[in-house]
Amino acid sequence: MMKPEEYMQHAYRCILQNDFEQAIRWFESAINAYPEHAELYYRCSITHARSQHLVPALEYARKAVELSQGIEEYVLHLQTLEAKQISLQAKVLLEQAGNGTHERYVQAADLLKQAVKLDPLYVEAHIMLALAYSDLNEFELATRSVRDALLLDPQNDQLHLLLQEIKQRMKSIQ
Repeated sequence: MMKPEEYMQHAYRCILQNDFEQAIRWFESAINAYPEHAELYYRCSITHARSQHLVPALEYARKAVELSQGIEEYVLHLQTLEAKQISLQAKVLLEQAGNGTHERYVQAADLLKQAVKLDPLYVEAHIMLALAYSDLNEFELATRSVRDALLLDPQNDQLHLLLQEIKQRMKSIQ
């Protein structure tokens, strides 16, 4: 029987060849052989996340945290994934126009506040939060969210434009 490290070496070889699907199969075989080995779940979660498989990435991340009794690196990874999932839910709310739009923007803003708390470095969540606040005419909060995003990504021209747009909207409404 192979050791966990040997499975991981096979998986990493696949990752180096950009064969993430095969890498996932190696990690999952390792997990079947060593179901109590937290690091295997963590590595498998990262590989799923890289392949944009959010649901299994979250499942494996939660299991890694549970088995490791909360190793900080694993917890941070899980929070990053949870922030991504919450942001996706908020994005759907923001994209649905029509009736009850105000309520949906409020809901989206609440979700995005959670996402930013879970992953303060998630630029996209800050941007979506700014847009939600702007649509709710909460211009001070919108401006603050754009500024938070700019701290993380100061070279982003789109953010500078967004800040100007929010300031324009603020003037036009007052």
